[in-house]
Order: sequence, then C-alpha cells, then structure tokens
Amino acid sequence: MTTITTSLPDELVQRLAKYAKTLGLPKNKLIEKALSLYLDHLKRVAYVKSYQAAGKDQDMLSLAEEGMGEYLKQLEDETR
Repeated sequence: MTTITTSLPDELVQRLAKYAKTLGLPKNKLIEKALSLYLDHLKRVAYVKSYQAAGKDQDMLSLAEEGMGEYLKQLEDETR
C-alpha cells in the first residue's frame, strides 16, 4: 500500500471526521471508499459520453442497424 500526503480544506476535514466517527471507520478508509466510488462514477460518465458520441456517428448507427437485422433473422430462424 502506498502512503500519500495531501492538503484538504478544514471544513472538509471536519466533515470527514464527523462521518468517520458516525460510521465507526478510520478517516483513511472513508477516503479510500469515497475516492473509489468517485473514480467509478467518472468511468461511468466516460462510458455514457462515448455511447452518446457513438449515437451521433452515422457509421456506428449503420453497424448497429445491420447487427439488429442479423439478430432479427436469427430469431426468425429459431422460431421456425
């Protein structure tokens, strides 16, 4: 495990201490969990943006439509 040193605003440290006490967690564990959740959130936001961009790309839309056509054909073949 790596140790880092950082500066935080006093008000944020007070809030951190309050929640850590309420949850019965060490402050470093609460920071670890909060940072992990935030980084996961950023990753999801990036995925959403990439899908939104793909939705505006005509080549991607054409590929998706072709794929759906093939999928529909497979479903029809299976129901026969």
